[in-house]
Amino acid sequence: MLGAIVSISAAAWVYRRGEKARPERAAIIGALCLTALWCISVASFGPLSFLAVVTEAARTLAWLVVVLRLFANDGRDASMAPVRPVVVVLALVVCLQPLLGFVERNIAATGEISLLTAQSARLLHLLVAVGALMLLHNLYAGAATASRQMLRWSAAGLAAMWAFDLNYYTIAWLGKSLPVELAAFHGLIAAIVALPVAISTRASSSGMAFRPSRAVAFRTLSLVVIGIYLLGMIVIARWLSLFVGDMSRLTQVGFVVAATTVALLWLPSHRMRAWLRVTAAKHFFQHRYDYRAEWLRFNATIGSGGNSALTLQERAVQAVADITDSPSGLLLTPTDDGSLELAARWQWPSLEVPGQALPEDLGDLLERESFILDLDETRQGRDHHGEMALVPAWLHADRRAWALVPLSHFDRLVGVVVLARPPHPRSLDWEDFDLLRVVGQQLASYLAEYSGQQALMDASRFDEFNRRIAFVMHDIKNLSSQLSLLLRNAEKHADKPEFREDMLVTLRNSADKLNHLLARLGRYGTDSAPQRDKLELGGIARAIAARYDGQHRVVVVAPEPCEASGDREALEQAIAHLVQNAIDASEAGQTVYLEVSNDGVLGRIDIADSGHGMSPNFLRSGLFKPFVSSKPDGFGIGAFEARELVRAMGGRLEVESREGLGTRFSLCLPLSATATFLAPENTDIQKVA
Repeated sequence: MLGAIVSISAAAWVYRRGEKARPERAAIIGALCLTALWCISVASFGPLSFLAVVTEAARTLAWLVVVLRLFANDGRDASMAPVRPVVVVLALVVCLQPLLGFVERNIAATGEISLLTAQSARLLHLLVAVGALMLLHNLYAGAATASRQMLRWSAAGLAAMWAFDLNYYTIAWLGKSLPVELAAFHGLIAAIVALPVAISTRASSSGMAFRPSRAVAFRTLSLVVIGIYLLGMIVIARWLSLFVGDMSRLTQVGFVVAATTVALLWLPSHRMRAWLRVTAAKHFFQHRYDYRAEWLRFNATIGSGGNSALTLQERAVQAVADITDSPSGLLLTPTDDGSLELAARWQWPSLEVPGQALPEDLGDLLERESFILDLDETRQGRDHHGEMALVPAWLHADRRAWALVPLSHFDRLVGVVVLARPPHPRSLDWEDFDLLRVVGQQLASYLAEYSGQQALMDASRFDEFNRRIAFVMHDIKNLSSQLSLLLRNAEKHADKPEFREDMLVTLRNSADKLNHLLARLGRYGTDSAPQRDKLELGGIARAIAARYDGQHRVVVVAPEPCEASGDREALEQAIAHLVQNAIDASEAGQTVYLEVSNDGVLGRIDIADSGHGMSPNFLRSGLFKPFVSSKPDGFGIGAFEARELVRAMGGRLEVESREGLGTRFSLCLPLSATATFLAPENTDIQKVA
């Protein structure tokens, strides 16, 4: 009677409290009422009575109608062409059950025919239960995410009902009689089905979830496993009973003894209990960690900066330790020989770590397998990947050492974090392993990026050194060319007094250039402010042109009075680079022109040649790029250095070139009268360039 009372109460609750817009509401009320009527029939006349058989068929048909109406929750009732034939077949099979019951009671003439009819009816019940469960699976698996929230309670209740029917009639068919013990549970099953189905008719049911405790989940799963095992024993024992003679009895006894022995040895084992515990933890209750909060805390720890903050290596240890509530930790990083050494400590100053903290073999194992090493398991003699023999003695000896977390980046071990035991000791589980493994991979990417940045900084320092050497080589190359030319002329004119005087002047200028080069080399890469003097651009242009007397024709054209502000040494160096480039690009008889002018704000020196010229593509991407040159033996830094020298004086360098016509470089510097207003703190003159 329990099933009848609960079903009637549930039907009344759905009628009064259920949402009237739900398409399955009327079908559920009818199904609950028919279920109550069936429970009353079974309680009054027994499960074998004809009235109980008829009401059971009506109940099953009503619940099939409920399943059909549930498809309408997300509009799938309009596209149920593949499902309707299955429902029709199930309905026909259900309708055959009362007919077989009538034949069994009124028409069957012999006991064999009666048994055959009863077994056929039980087989039909099995087919209906299997078909209904398949229908439920399609209903839930094919539903949208939002619809599943509404379907889960009703689907769970109906699945429980038909799963019970499947087991009930399977045992009845195998045993050739209805199991009286299980028949007593019909009312309880009806009550269990009625409650979740009634709850599902409320919109608030989508937010309800079943969250059992760890103990309940573990014990429930244990009972399910034991029940499945016992059911398998019953099925196999029934199958063995088909044998005849003494062999049948011996086989059954032998199977029972063997199965019981296996159960006593296997079910209470540590491996079995561990599997049950992990399975229950994964599928029956909420996870240990609030992953959103853990991820936010992890990023806050890694991203904390400032002069007083911990180093990145120390923050990496803290980020991992905070997840497991560990009070302290260490970071070990690989050395050149493959072993691991101490790189950082976090709140663990008392632990003595040897120079070789972890051997190379253990580092290779952690890199290859990428697993969290539980030190408590190694102390207890449990070995998974051969790590027990590789763990060093200092980790075994200190009971505070709890776990090793590898930090792997692209299958390469970046480091290993050693975690201390938390204040409330506990064992590491699957969720710890999953989260620590993901965090370790993320930390490895941060540490690898940090190492890459350090390597780039070192490379930048070497690049600055190489840049200085390249400038030195370029300037020495120019001096070498001048001295080589002087040597060739000395072989012809060494006996002439005028030549000897010019030779002394050239040698003095070369020595001065070398001294200036050494002085400028010492200033590269420093933040010292450039020297600013008043410079007469016309005089500088004439002095540069005079350097090339006897070498190449360099002419100063219409020099205007122009007093600019800058560093004389740097300006002469920049002009000399540009003039030398113009000479290299010109034929032997072509003239290089220097023109000095001013517009009242800027002083200007134009260096023009009629040489080969440069392509637009080279002007855009190659001219001012270091170590890119259009000359076969060029270093590719003359124009780049000239531009940098001019920019350092607050000026700009412009260029125009046409292939086959020539090139014009325009060097612009602020006049002395306007230099104060055009200083970098007042305007950014470099933007004009």
